[in-house]
Amino acid sequence: MKKVGCSLALLLALAPLFGQAPPFQLPDAYQMEANISYAQFPETKLDIMAPKAPASVKRPGVIVIHGGGWVGGTKEQVASGYCLPYLEKGFVVANVEYRLAKAAPAPAAVQDVLLAAQWFHKNADKYNVDKNRIIVTGNSAGGHLSLMVGMTPKSARLGPTTKIAAVVNFYGITDVGDQLAGPNMRQYAVTWVPEQQGRFELARRLSPITYVRQDVPPVKTIHGDADKTVPYEHGVNLTKALRDAGADAELLPVPGAGHGFPQAKMNEIYQDIFAFLAKRGILKN
Repeated sequence: MKKVGCSLALLLALAPLFGQAPPFQLPDAYQMEANISYAQFPETKLDIMAPKAPASVKRPGVIVIHGGGWVGGTKEQVASGYCLPYLEKGFVVANVEYRLAKAAPAPAAVQDVLLAAQWFHKNADKYNVDKNRIIVTGNSAGGHLSLMVGMTPKSARLGPTTKIAAVVNFYGITDVGDQLAGPNMRQYAVTWVPEQQGRFELARRLSPITYVRQDVPPVKTIHGDADKTVPYEHGVNLTKALRDAGADAELLPVPGAGHGFPQAKMNEIYQDIFAFLAKRGILKN
């Protein structure tokens, strides 16, 4: 009975991520170049969104990566909640699609987002983006992938490394192996990292917690302390490990919240995020 209840709760929590995205109309103040290929696969596309108003200096940039347990979700689903707040602050946004498990299992999603970050950095001048002020953000599996973009070293041999100014992680998975077995096992993780030789070693290579060190970008983690999908401890443990290593890391707990937050709470959270970015010279008023 306990397993059935957990599965039902998980499905309910992930339903909004796996469903159809509501239509999103970009406000008139912004423009979008849609479905630009950044790698060779049909899924490896991104949208560039930017303010129409001219800027006297280069703009900050943000790479946005959607969630959905590596098995679902689309970039369109995060346009309103995760792209628009940055557009309103003058950022240029790269909203990234990547290969899900049905197209290619792990490590494909990680390899893809590393390539997307490299593409955005290489094309920064074209889009009037300051290469020293590119951040990355995402929710759930997108939070995990954002952390991997910011933290993966060249020695991991997963793809190119790109200079990232900060990571804003919304309740991302920080220890993939924790979700492959035991009380925190989740079907989406098992689907993304199926049974194979060296499975847990692969999970270790795909886990942000593996790459904790002092010289990672500043990491801001937002996590509900009642999250039943990605346990709150994932955010707590990563933040503690980063701080213990001498890195710049902050955790914003959301009391009583599960896997995702209502709009009113998101509005509050973004004020905290923008203060975090301003303090580190990424967001300039």
